[in-house]
Amino acid sequence: MYKTRKLPNTRIDVADALRGIAVAGIILYHSVEHFNIFTQEPIDHALASDPTVADVLAWLLSGKMYGIFAMLFGLSFFIMNDNQQQKGKNFSGRFAWRMCLLFMFGVVNVAFYDGDILMLYACYGMLLIPISYMPSKWVWCIIALLVIQPVELYCLLTGTTLDHSTLWEMYGKINSAHEHGTFGENTLTNLQYGFEVNLRFNVFSGRLTQLLCLFILGMQLGRERLFYNEGHHLKIWHGILVCSAFIVVAMSFVDFGELESWLKPIYNFIILLMIVSAIVSAWYAFDGVRRVLHHLCIFGRMSLTNYLLQSIIGCFIFCGYGLACYHRLGITYAVLVGLSMVIFQYLFARYWFASHPRGPLEGLWRKLTWIGEN
Repeated sequence: MYKTRKLPNTRIDVADALRGIAVAGIILYHSVEHFNIFTQEPIDHALASDPTVADVLAWLLSGKMYGIFAMLFGLSFFIMNDNQQQKGKNFSGRFAWRMCLLFMFGVVNVAFYDGDILMLYACYGMLLIPISYMPSKWVWCIIALLVIQPVELYCLLTGTTLDHSTLWEMYGKINSAHEHGTFGENTLTNLQYGFEVNLRFNVFSGRLTQLLCLFILGMQLGRERLFYNEGHHLKIWHGILVCSAFIVVAMSFVDFGELESWLKPIYNFIILLMIVSAIVSAWYAFDGVRRVLHHLCIFGRMSLTNYLLQSIIGCFIFCGYGLACYHRLGITYAVLVGLSMVIFQYLFARYWFASHPRGPLEGLWRKLTWIGEN
């Protein structure tokens, strides 16, 4: 059974920067996808650069930003749990309540944006409770098992085929509401199908086990204190960067073919490791990098608020009940809209933190988490 090492868990600025990068990346890629509106209508303002922009951002952002978000979620769980253990308290019940609150935030979010991840994260988070009691050697075994994409590998070895027709039927209904429905019709459709369609998409894309893997990995990285510049930790990140970059380059020349459902999620996972290790290594190596990324720390400290805010703003911009930009803007212009959203939300975060210690929803979440605590 794992027990706290009773080491101080000071705030990890590079984790805030990573969180800010993840949320900003999520906003940009949601804009590429027109906030999950895949229209067959002609685009009014398309550019020749659209396919290239889509391919580059898909390689860099798709699946990686949500993954970084999940990993940092596990890290945050470790810090809160370890802090309570050091006080001689059990955090399990309080964390379960915290996940219930996150699920309710997700219900609010899915009313605007059908691609909400908070409800699924709340469910994944519950699994951290029993795993957190395990010794590290067993946790690493679980991580290793999940890294190899066991569901996809099983399907490949046995010839099992998963039926995803229901997923596409749901997407059709949701997409129709986004394009032609009123705000109320969008809300009802999202609430009806949002959670199930995201769960089914996680199965389809290989994220079902990968996100759980990243949750647990974040917790384990917290146990190992790898986000602190202590001992030989920076050398470990350098090693991860070199190895992951080599594997990414090698796999980029491989035609996955019939193995794509198994290898593509693993490929995305390694790209994620490359991104994270590059940022952590640069953060501790260069003062200039820290100064630049400090702005993203501000953005990352308000990650929950920014995530919900981007759903409200983005869906109003792209859905038919709002500005209907889903058929007006091509991908390049949509990315510029996403950048504008990031800048606006960053300026709002700076304004808010000038007089508040936490973001609006972060403060509410914390207050409700510890309700009844003396």
